[in-house]
Amino acid sequence: MTARDGSSSGERHDEGSRTLAPFRYPAFRAIWIANLASNLGTAIQSVAAAWLMTELTASHLLIALVQSSATLPILMLGMFAGAIADNYDRRRVMLAAQTGMLAVSAGLAVTTALGLITPVMLLMFTLALGTGTALNAPAWQASVRLQVGLRDVPQAIALNSIAFNLARSVGPAIGGLLISLTSPALAFAINSASFVAMIVVLARWRPEMPRREKRRMLPAIAIGIRYCMQSSPIRRVLLRGLALGFGMAAYQALIPSIVHDGLGGDELDYGLILGLFGAGSICAALALGAVRRRFGVENVLAGGTATFVMALWVLGATRALAWALPVSFIAGLGWVSILTSLNVAMQIRSPEEILGRCLSLYQAVTFGAMALGAWIWGSMADWRGLPFALHAASAFLALSLGLRFVAPMPLPGEGRPASDARETGTDDANTPPP
Repeated sequence: MTARDGSSSGERHDEGSRTLAPFRYPAFRAIWIANLASNLGTAIQSVAAAWLMTELTASHLLIALVQSSATLPILMLGMFAGAIADNYDRRRVMLAAQTGMLAVSAGLAVTTALGLITPVMLLMFTLALGTGTALNAPAWQASVRLQVGLRDVPQAIALNSIAFNLARSVGPAIGGLLISLTSPALAFAINSASFVAMIVVLARWRPEMPRREKRRMLPAIAIGIRYCMQSSPIRRVLLRGLALGFGMAAYQALIPSIVHDGLGGDELDYGLILGLFGAGSICAALALGAVRRRFGVENVLAGGTATFVMALWVLGATRALAWALPVSFIAGLGWVSILTSLNVAMQIRSPEEILGRCLSLYQAVTFGAMALGAWIWGSMADWRGLPFALHAASAFLALSLGLRFVAPMPLPGEGRPASDARETGTDDANTPPP
């Protein structure tokens, strides 16, 4: 059997377990590079928006809502976006989303440069960008199978995570420097320009699209939800994503307030902390495949959760930047260990014909929990202070470790669609070596 890029199935079999194997596919390489540029712009924009809000208001809740407004659309619109991804050309869906986000980020840059930005307007712009992300995400996740062979999907997911976190390592430092030297408007303008590379690559990409029957929106959504709810392995993955997303949201939502108010830091300190978080994420993504095969996905989730518990506890207890820096690196390790493992488990157990809907439900649950968590932990910080909110989130994640007994992660091969198992002839990436 020949792959989409002309490579033989024997070649794919030989290199499928290698971390860099997906780079053999020209489409994946081009999209990965363009995605890295787009992620870099997004990281710069996120730092600028969060820090700008700390200067516009003293409310921890409003600062936390910057993160919440970026993820809330995934909860509200995710299932519709999943049905769109399964009903229409995923490449065109991504093109529309990327073009829309370019326009919104350009509007944010102009509004900020003119000095017209307010806390509410900033939230509306981030909400609009989140809407573009919600539309793009299911099509983007589901298109991985169009870029590489099915055997290389876990490695491709890990490499996409590396691109995201590589940008997260460099972007915050660049964003902090831009804010300190100029203004957030320039950071927003750079984000707008960063979408151009992805738009060009997607416009030139012509994948071999599988023929699929189009369905009306609501019945199509119902089919995806019904499949996920009837699958015990997928239900357990969704429950873990719900709990872990809610607890981990405290870091992303409160880190601007931690640096600005708890540590008395400036823009460069904020960028450095987020950069170390991204560096930890990259290290985790590079080693995750081997670690997961050796110890199993359940132990990887437990280890990732434990590192996040420790990181949130220390951030709530310290007022020293010297402690916050290494702790952020450790938090990055836990973040990617958890989210990548859940993503792989969900992708491998979702049939191709409803893949977009299954992934959109996973994202709606996990990132919806993050949006809710950002609001809860931000409100708690206003009510009882930052240390109390961080320690409460740490305690919640510690309690979530008990879910391994209530909702254990699926065993290798459990719940996989029969057609996928026949094509690859192997269990998923969670299979430990013999």
